[in-house]
Amino acid sequence: MRLLRHGIIILIAVAALLAWQLPARALDVSGTPTPVTGWATWFTGLGSPYGGCGLPQADLDSQNFLALNVQNSPGVYTNLPRPIPAADASEIGMFDNGLNCDRWVQVTIGDNCDGTNSGAAGQPFCTPGTLVADQFNGATLDMVVADSCDDDNAWCKDDPYHVDLAQASLNLFELNGQPVGDMYPNSWNNRQVTWQFIPAPDYTGNINIGFIESAQPYWPAVAISHLPNGIHGVSYYADGSWVAATMDSDMGDDYIIGPTTGTGTDGTSYEIQVTDASGNLVNNGEVYSFSLPSSCTDGCPQAYTSVSYTTSAGPAPSPSPSPSASASPSPSPSPSPSPSPSPSPSTGAASCSLSSSVVTSWSGGYQLQFTVTDTGTTALTEWSAGFAFADTSEDISSYWNAAITQNGTHVSAANESYNGSVPAGGSTTFGMTVNGSNSSLSALTCAPT
Repeated sequence: MRLLRHGIIILIAVAALLAWQLPARALDVSGTPTPVTGWATWFTGLGSPYGGCGLPQADLDSQNFLALNVQNSPGVYTNLPRPIPAADASEIGMFDNGLNCDRWVQVTIGDNCDGTNSGAAGQPFCTPGTLVADQFNGATLDMVVADSCDDDNAWCKDDPYHVDLAQASLNLFELNGQPVGDMYPNSWNNRQVTWQFIPAPDYTGNINIGFIESAQPYWPAVAISHLPNGIHGVSYYADGSWVAATMDSDMGDDYIIGPTTGTGTDGTSYEIQVTDASGNLVNNGEVYSFSLPSSCTDGCPQAYTSVSYTTSAGPAPSPSPSPSASASPSPSPSPSPSPSPSPSPSTGAASCSLSSSVVTSWSGGYQLQFTVTDTGTTALTEWSAGFAFADTSEDISSYWNAAITQNGTHVSAANESYNGSVPAGGSTTFGMTVNGSNSSLSALTCAPT
């Protein structure tokens, strides 16, 4: 969905020479708590009507934007279906089937390669040539994720941390508080960069909501943007309960919502809640109420039709909004009874509980989300949790926001360095995908450590 690409950047030298020969490997695509190093290319702008995240370029929070790789498949240049199915989860790239859309990334300029590279399949990066430091090293720019890189070349398939940058942003990188001005084109050949996800810089206001092109009463597709920490799910209120909305393909800003029963006679009034990239409800579970514009009765004619909304406080939906990445509504998950959260034995004034929910399921697998809640009177500094599968065939295929070990049917989890601290009454989440039949869980435990 990008218009034109040119330029480059990628991994460290030795890895770059071998990357195209390596098998696909699973990435921790949920976050980058420390900076990662990759190569950078550039592209001229988002396609029409919008980029890979489902927003038109004019409606982005910033014109400093970038694309992340759809696949992580060194040496394999064919494209998988999108969203990438669970059977190929090991090849999901940093785009994370759209779940990293609308997140902010801080990019730092590294060495320039004095060689050339066309991004040809199976070819090492920066060869012949070497990496050379120059006056632009250390320049930084905050950029928003707005697109996806899925071309059949070495940039988009071989380097897991490759980023594709908006061309107009290249000379806006700042060093010592000043734009670099002339890095591109004379000092832009094949450059390395380091980058990591960050909260939205200087965030103010509230989220933006708009209906996308062709949205109508029978296909109410909305784009959610301007978020303090990305978007990982939307839930809508219908028939007296909260329902997890389905992502529109892997365009991570866009979700298909349903009408709110009883709030409007025309069936086009909606209430939603939004979950961010940390698994937390945006603005403490604020409920956003709005209606389909009359101009969209037969399908919205524009790429993006902004709507106004009202807000109210609301209870957290149950189950929590889920990161569903499916082009069509996912089958309803089979019942998976989970014990009610019950506090583990208290250690002094510190204690915690663990609860679980099935986010989505498919043939041969499903996704779980767990919530660790501080039930004590003091903050947790570290925590550990555990549970047991009922079925010996259940096998964890990927996980995030916790260090996970599985021994037979028993699973142990421990906080990562960035989510061990939980205030009294607060909570944090972690998740996993499982190969199996969606069996029930037992022996849910949580303890301060």
